[in-house]
Amino acid sequence: MTLSIVTTLYKSSPYIDEFYTRISKEAVKITEDYEIILVDDGSPDDSLQKAVALYEKDSKVKVIELSRNFGHHKAIMTGLSHAKSEFVFLIDSDLEEEPELLGKFWEALHKEKELDVVYGVQESRKGGWFEKWSGDMFYKTFNYFSGIKIPKNFLTVRLMSQNYVENLTSFEEKEVVFSILTVLTGFNSKAFEVNKLEHSPTTYSTFAKIKLLFNVITASSARPLWLAFNLGFCITLASVFYIIYLIYRKIFYGIVIDGWTSVMVSIAFFGGLIILFLGIIGIYLAKIFTEVKNRPLTIIKKIHSLGK
Repeated sequence: MTLSIVTTLYKSSPYIDEFYTRISKEAVKITEDYEIILVDDGSPDDSLQKAVALYEKDSKVKVIELSRNFGHHKAIMTGLSHAKSEFVFLIDSDLEEEPELLGKFWEALHKEKELDVVYGVQESRKGGWFEKWSGDMFYKTFNYFSGIKIPKNFLTVRLMSQNYVENLTSFEEKEVVFSILTVLTGFNSKAFEVNKLEHSPTTYSTFAKIKLLFNVITASSARPLWLAFNLGFCITLASVFYIIYLIYRKIFYGIVIDGWTSVMVSIAFFGGLIILFLGIIGIYLAKIFTEVKNRPLTIIKKIHSLGK
């Protein structure tokens, strides 16, 4: 098969029919030998029913029904693992990334002989000032703490060779962060500026974005542990010098510093610091705990396909 189109469904009911019509129209311009893989990530609306209806009328549609909601990135990896075509186009189904990008990405990928991936980046972040500012801080913070540098305003949409997809899906970690895996996979890639539209409210709240930031940092780098060690070492060293200084003043000048407030402030400060460091260590231990259990990435309840 020449082309596989992969997308995930979560609260996607308002967009599925239009997405299917537009992506099909774009695909036939390239080849008649294509498939559309829809991964239902435990969507609470009627996304699955609409997807199955498309499968029943079009043999090119395959629906992978997950047993529950596993998360966007895990659903993506599941869909990619079932895409066996020469080229694979990954895109979200909410129409914020236009299906017509398939033709543009196809042209860009085949312009350069050695290219394996063409991926989308936003021309400018969508939303108000806070969303733009928080998005910018996300990338700056991540790239500071992590040894892996991900492109700024990185998007899911991309066209990939099968060789790239096979290597991308070969990673076995359970704490999946798609952006990190795409960078770790390597290969020759090219960024393509995309004007991302606003069709649906984001499913990522501010708390969810902060949680995602901690997740991607701890999933890709041990730098927070080293920063905790270095800060602890510096505080300990400074404390030793300060103790020596106090002893010196006591012995040679008879000066004793007292004060209940300073003692309580010191206790509160160092107590909070210890709890913070224990929390960082706890996050890493939790990730190790998740990995060693070796649970499946997702569980497929049913595949709606002519091949099954």
